[in-house]
Amino acid sequence: MLECIVTKFGGSSLANDEQFRKVRSILELEPTRRYLVPSAPGKRFREDDKVTDLLYECHAQASEGRSFEETFAKIEERYLSIARGLGLKIHIEDDLEKVRQGIADGLSRDWCASRGEYLCGLLMADYLGWRFLDAADGVVFNGNRTLNDEKTEEKLSAALADGIPTVVPGFYGAMENGEVCTFSRGGSDITGALVARAVQADVYENWTDVSGFLMADPRIVDNPAEISSITYKELRELSHMGASVLHEDAMFPVHRAGIPTNIRNTNKPFHPGTIISKNAPHEVSVPTITGIAGHKGYSVISVEKNMMNSEVGFGRKVLQVLEDAAVPFEHMPTGIDSLCVVVSSKALAPHRDEIIEKIEELVEGSGSVSVNDEMSIIATVGRGMVHNCGTAARLFSAMSRARINVRMIDQGSSELSIIVGVNDSDFEATIRAIYHEFVG
Repeated sequence: MLECIVTKFGGSSLANDEQFRKVRSILELEPTRRYLVPSAPGKRFREDDKVTDLLYECHAQASEGRSFEETFAKIEERYLSIARGLGLKIHIEDDLEKVRQGIADGLSRDWCASRGEYLCGLLMADYLGWRFLDAADGVVFNGNRTLNDEKTEEKLSAALADGIPTVVPGFYGAMENGEVCTFSRGGSDITGALVARAVQADVYENWTDVSGFLMADPRIVDNPAEISSITYKELRELSHMGASVLHEDAMFPVHRAGIPTNIRNTNKPFHPGTIISKNAPHEVSVPTITGIAGHKGYSVISVEKNMMNSEVGFGRKVLQVLEDAAVPFEHMPTGIDSLCVVVSSKALAPHRDEIIEKIEELVEGSGSVSVNDEMSIIATVGRGMVHNCGTAARLFSAMSRARINVRMIDQGSSELSIIVGVNDSDFEATIRAIYHEFVG
């Protein structure tokens, strides 16, 4: 039996008073759901504004000496309508006025943005009759605005040790001098994971507007199959390649603590969603692949040099050129006298000529350097690939039948994923070909 569940609800789950009611009904289904991490209210409909975007806009307008009152009125309306619709006792008007004054006084961009979650947390705590813990009193940032993981765990664990049901707003924390800092967008996922670790939760539930992960992008593959279970390692691979349901950094606190994460749909509360765990079971029913994801917009720096294999340190020197230009690399397939470095075209662009010139100096006239653009990278990920012979053969056969030219192949030592590079123009066709080969 589960003794403690931490729930995080995204912006779409808290967009209006009707969504607040759904949240309470979900909490009431399971009494061990004792901790809630809210995002700021999201869109109620397609053309609507996210509260966080409005707060950023208010800060920008105030910083430029323009009036932000019209924009702020939209924010007021959102919170007041929720409070009225739920018949709350809290005088949220007073807190809204403090936010307005803070914007007018020129408080930081992070402080302004954080008020979306802060105000939403106040409303939710009042609605549920739960305790409110300001994230600034529990989530600690260093002076360089990075998370102080150790102190955060210490403070949150102490603040929540009594087991009293508590609302902790997501997305932000504070440095030891009290200055508010935010995570990157979507950072409420991280707060939820930090709270789950601090209370040693049995499960971290991340509630959003989708029923877990899908095996492929539904904009590319019609009605892709759902993923019922996935490991943190698989999720890391897919998230890096563009699959986006959970903030990538939210995996690490719960992964280290061995706490499973359950992605759930607020609008379909009885759907089991996707379970993310350290060691998902190797059942017979587990498919060969777990998911497919990818990105367009890569460039391949191809380097050829005679007797490259016998020159100690040559690969390091090439990567040093990229490091000096602060350009990260994605993959580096090699041959005896050649190597390719795959980088983001966007990251390469400002330093392109400089990088090519320096690598050409390393080649010293005994080879060549060229750059090919418009390449996509697609990752086929699955723990089942280790136990199924012929996975790579099936993948490349499917691509061949679809008349897709493979520009790059890479596979990690864990055998968890197969990476292929194709022309940008073949991106969607490649994903469809691989999906239909393994899923149907």
